[in-house]
Amino acid sequence: MAIFFTSDTHFGDPRVLRLDRRPFPDLASHDAALIANWNAIVRPDDEVWHLGDFALGPPAERVREILDVLNGTKRLIIGNNDGPGTIEAPGWAAVGHYAEIAVDDRRLVLCHYAFRTWNGIGRGAVNLHGHSHGRLKPIPRQYDVGVDAQRLHPVHLATILASRRRRTKLE
Repeated sequence: MAIFFTSDTHFGDPRVLRLDRRPFPDLASHDAALIANWNAIVRPDDEVWHLGDFALGPPAERVREILDVLNGTKRLIIGNNDGPGTIEAPGWAAVGHYAEIAVDDRRLVLCHYAFRTWNGIGRGAVNLHGHSHGRLKPIPRQYDVGVDAQRLHPVHLATILASRRRRTKLE
């Protein structure tokens, strides 16, 4: 089992095509591409932490349909654009505003929002976040896992950590 992180997919949200300049001619193409990118790397037995803004705009039935076709066990950290149709959708293994977990012996603090400081920062804990759509200058041990910062797909922790050491964008 692998663990992946992502955020800010904004399924069903036409604003992302304009505001974030995502490279799709329409919302249907956008949503289909993000689903295909997710399923190309996430296996059914993997786990995905989605750090908020999963969907905005589609009816609750469409949110359920999207969740049903996405591979993996899905856990939601609620974002500012996640309404009841997303939060209450069946298909989430867990839903919350914040989580602290360990992956590969690394303490992680997960939230939709980037923190200035966080629990365990002085002991090596890493903050993974979304919300900023790749526009926030990172501070040490803080990483934007949103699709705009991660080439439109979920990523492993090792890939996230290696990106800063190489000083390059993730591939």
